[in-house]
Amino acid sequence: MRESAYKRYLLAVLLAILAFNYVDRLALGLMLQDLKADMHLSDTQLGLLTGFGFAVFYSFMGIPIARWADRGNRITIIALSTGIWCAMVALCGAAKSFTQLLLVRIGVAIGEAGAVPPAHSLIADHFTRAERPRAVAIYMLGGSFSTIIGYFGAGWLNELLGWRATFIIIGLPGLALAALAKLTLREPRLATAATADPRRHPVQQPALKEVCARLWGMRSFRHLLFAFCVLFFLNYGSSQWVPAFFIRSHGLQTGELGNWLTLIYGSSGLIGTYYGGALATRYAAGNERLQLRVLAMLLASLAFLRPAIYLIPSARWTLALMWPTTLAMYLGSGPLFAVVQTLVSDRMRAMAIATIYLFANLLGMGLGPLTVGVLSDLFREWVGTESLRYGLLALCPGYLWVSYHLLRASRTVMEDLQGPEGSQHRFCDAAYAAEGPQCSGTLRLRKSQIEN
Repeated sequence: MRESAYKRYLLAVLLAILAFNYVDRLALGLMLQDLKADMHLSDTQLGLLTGFGFAVFYSFMGIPIARWADRGNRITIIALSTGIWCAMVALCGAAKSFTQLLLVRIGVAIGEAGAVPPAHSLIADHFTRAERPRAVAIYMLGGSFSTIIGYFGAGWLNELLGWRATFIIIGLPGLALAALAKLTLREPRLATAATADPRRHPVQQPALKEVCARLWGMRSFRHLLFAFCVLFFLNYGSSQWVPAFFIRSHGLQTGELGNWLTLIYGSSGLIGTYYGGALATRYAAGNERLQLRVLAMLLASLAFLRPAIYLIPSARWTLALMWPTTLAMYLGSGPLFAVVQTLVSDRMRAMAIATIYLFANLLGMGLGPLTVGVLSDLFREWVGTESLRYGLLALCPGYLWVSYHLLRASRTVMEDLQGPEGSQHRFCDAAYAAEGPQCSGTLRLRKSQIEN
């Protein structure tokens, strides 16, 4: 297979795996109301189930797996992780109590933690700095495709077969993807190791303490980390509860609601994610400062637009307004992660992504849904059945905080790219033009040859 064709195939397989990585979380959000009624759970328990109980293991397991991915076979890691989480998703349908369901969700979290950081690392190996926003955006389309499966498919499956059968059905197909990845994708480090002389040019992974010091030493990375944390808090806090909000406040059923959410998240996600990366590659390639400033303005607008979603009494107008606000959020998917990839060297990329997911998921996935659930229970004394509406409304001003950190990151990102980590990318991009993705493994060799 030609290198250009293989790169497209790599993105397609990783995209499909990412889609199934998100499906169970979206399906769970859609089925929260049924779980509440079937297992007699409170909103706080539902928030724990979708948030902190899942996020702690998802976040912390990402660190050792990322360390393994920065030195080992990333294809094996992705295939193994995919197989584990898909089997555990299917087991969710067999849970008989809240405790059992929580334990199985922890198993899902452990498996899902191993998919994203190695995938980002592989993409960065195969695409240059200028190509990365578009390449990462294509990969992140998996999140948009997951809405089609998670909302449309799970919505109707739940209505027709119930939530237990739905979990089983959405979990099993991922096992085939795990086998496909293992059998057809290739690890560029293996080709490099076969031709390089490790005695003359050993490739060593930086110690964990050194990696953390390098990441924290970059001001732009620090502000990007804070921006991701707040953004995940807002997005997870709202997305897990939006289906329950429409069911409670607007009286929609899961089948009809699944159709609407598929249309909204699917179309806006596909368009926003792809064109966010494509426009950044076309008009701001190599200009990460401009990319971050544009995204800061887009996200600041959400602080004023999203409150209308929870205040408008009409379900149709509320659904219509969700489309442009969701589009604005998806536009930043590719460029934001591409900036992180470009800031660090190849032996630190998985760790950099895992570090972001560690803190962002603990705060976002862990506390976001739980916070909304707690607020909903607290507001119930004053507003009754409309308490969830005001719990979601309370999150909206936070988008101004995200915008602030993106603007601060834009001030120093070009300076950080000129530092030691940024200089390594200039060597790697030069090597890539001649050698392709093997440049990741020969980075130290090429750097030492130029310096000498």
